[in-house]
Amino acid sequence: MDKIRRMDRLVILAKYLTNKPSHLYSLGEFADVFGCAKSTLSEDISLIRTALESSGAGTLETIAGAAGGVRYLPCRPDSAMHEILVKLAAVFSSPDRIIPGGFLYMSDVLFSPEQMVEAGEIFFQRFAPLAPDYILTVETKGIPLALMTARAFNIPLVMARQGNKVTEGSTVSINYLTGSAKRIQTMSVSRRALPAGAKVLVIDDFMKAGGTARGLIDLASEVGANVVGTGVLIATDQPEKKLVDDFTALLMLYKIDEVSKQIDIRPAI
Repeated sequence: MDKIRRMDRLVILAKYLTNKPSHLYSLGEFADVFGCAKSTLSEDISLIRTALESSGAGTLETIAGAAGGVRYLPCRPDSAMHEILVKLAAVFSSPDRIIPGGFLYMSDVLFSPEQMVEAGEIFFQRFAPLAPDYILTVETKGIPLALMTARAFNIPLVMARQGNKVTEGSTVSINYLTGSAKRIQTMSVSRRALPAGAKVLVIDDFMKAGGTARGLIDLASEVGANVVGTGVLIATDQPEKKLVDDFTALLMLYKIDEVSKQIDIRPAI
């Protein structure tokens, strides 16, 4: 790249960093790209860090040493996270989302890149201290949420299949009981996708009794992986006793009233 003005370099550098959260860039990489000294880049990084932190848009972490570098961490103040969840709860509270049978229409939000990026980054902030190696989900509408969480962590997403697929190669399968419908279903995961000893974060879109999340935890255990946490976008307050003892929900659903067309859903964190 030809030598460019500092302002332009700051913009491009910020784009590199924020486009790939948690990815560690060495200063040498950027020195080659921009044709400038590492000391100059260190000053640029300091300016970008200040701008990100002052706006509540995240921070930059600098790691010293030969294997070090700089990476963007999408960490927001608690007040900013709460504001995101308040707005998301308002979207889900619209009466026209009630589906006959007392269900909540969620697909448009779950497939919204902007909203799922934000939800995934909130999960990153909540679970970052656990340092998972993989995100695990099941092949349902929660895939975009799990993928955006994997993006925030910069780790692979593993998808458990409902049933067996010959294209997955050797698999591990379990039967599990759905917590609400009380139906026995099967899920499987490729042995190549999830190695023994890996630390796994389970992500799902919705939890009522917790049957699917329980199945994912048991499936991870079958391959010798260790589940370090479970996150769901929405959980219902009933039944109070879930099949998963410890989980983090971003939103809590208290009531769907088809007669009065009222939905009571609120931030859970």
